[in-house]
Amino acid sequence: MLTGSSPDVSDGSAPGPRPGMARAVAVVALVALAALVPLLGPSAALHGTGEAPAPGTRGIGLLRAVLFAALCVPLGELFVDRLARSVPGAPAVRPRSWAPYAAGVGFVAALGLASVVSTGNLVPHSPADLDVGGLYASRDGKLALLEVNAFAAAGLCALSRRPASQVWPLAAVVVAEALRAHPTTEYGPLLGSGLTLVHLTCASLWVGGLLYALRSLRGWGVREAGAALLGLYARVAAVLLAAITATGVWSSLRRMPSDTILDQLTGTAYGRALLAKVLLVAAVAGLALWARIRLSRAADPLTACSPARAEVVALGVVVALSGLLTALPVPIRW
Repeated sequence: MLTGSSPDVSDGSAPGPRPGMARAVAVVALVALAALVPLLGPSAALHGTGEAPAPGTRGIGLLRAVLFAALCVPLGELFVDRLARSVPGAPAVRPRSWAPYAAGVGFVAALGLASVVSTGNLVPHSPADLDVGGLYASRDGKLALLEVNAFAAAGLCALSRRPASQVWPLAAVVVAEALRAHPTTEYGPLLGSGLTLVHLTCASLWVGGLLYALRSLRGWGVREAGAALLGLYARVAAVLLAAITATGVWSSLRRMPSDTILDQLTGTAYGRALLAKVLLVAAVAGLALWARIRLSRAADPLTACSPARAEVVALGVVVALSGLLTALPVPIRW
C-alpha cells in the first residue's frame, strides 16, 4: 500500500537549486546594480545644476569604483584574517581568497584610468590616441602608473607563499589615490591627501573586512567562534566608522565651506552625490547597530548575519557612489 510520504530527493532524481549557484547569481546581480550608479548617476546629479560634465564621466566613475572595490577585498581579507587568529577555538579553515582576482580586476581598472590620463584626461578612441611615454612627464601619469604596477605586484604577492606581503603594494595604491585626489594647485593639498589616506584605508578595511568575516562564518561549524569573530570585528568597525565620519566631514568642509554647504548639497552635482552617500552611510550605520544589538542580546548571536549581509550590499553601493564622486566636478568655494 502506498503512503502519502513525500519523495526523497536525495537520490538525485530531482535535484534542487545549488546554493553556490544562487549566491553567484546574487553577486552578479548586485555588481550590475552597483555599476548602474556611476553609469546613470552623472546625468541625474548634473541635471539642473548648470555644470558641464567632464569627458568620460561615466567610464571614469565606473573604473574608479571598480578600483576601490578591488582595494577593499584584499585589505579586508588581511584585516579579518589577523582578527581570526586571536579568536579562541577558531577553526584553521579559511574561505578561498579572492585577492588574486581582485588584483587582476584592479590592474585592468588602473590600466583603463592610466589610458585616460595618457590622453590628457580625454577618452581614447583608438590605441593611436595613447601617449604612454607621456605618463612619465606628469604627476597624474606617474601616480596612474604606480597604481597599475602596484596591483600587478599585489597579485603576485597574493599568489606567493607570503600573501600578507601584498599589504605593501596595496598601501602604495592608497597613497597614490590620496595624492591624486588632491593636486598641488589645491589649497592645503598635504592635509587633503592625509584625510583621504585615512578615509580610504578605514573604508577599505570596513567594507572588505565585513565581506570576508561573513564568508569565514559560512565555513565555520563552531558557532561560538563565529560569534566571537563577528563581535571582535564589530568593535574595530565602530572605530573605523568614527574615523571615516570625521575625515569625511572634514574633507567636505574643506571643499564646501560651512556657510555654503547646504546650498551646494542640493545645487551641485558633487553635493548631491555626497548627500546620497551620507544618507546611505547613515543607513549602513543603522544596520551595523542592529547587527550589534542582535549579537549581544539574541539567543543565537549569529542572527546578526542577516543585517550584516544587508550592510554589505549597502556598502557596495557606497563604493559605487565614491567612484562617482571622483568623476564629478569639484564644487566651487564660494
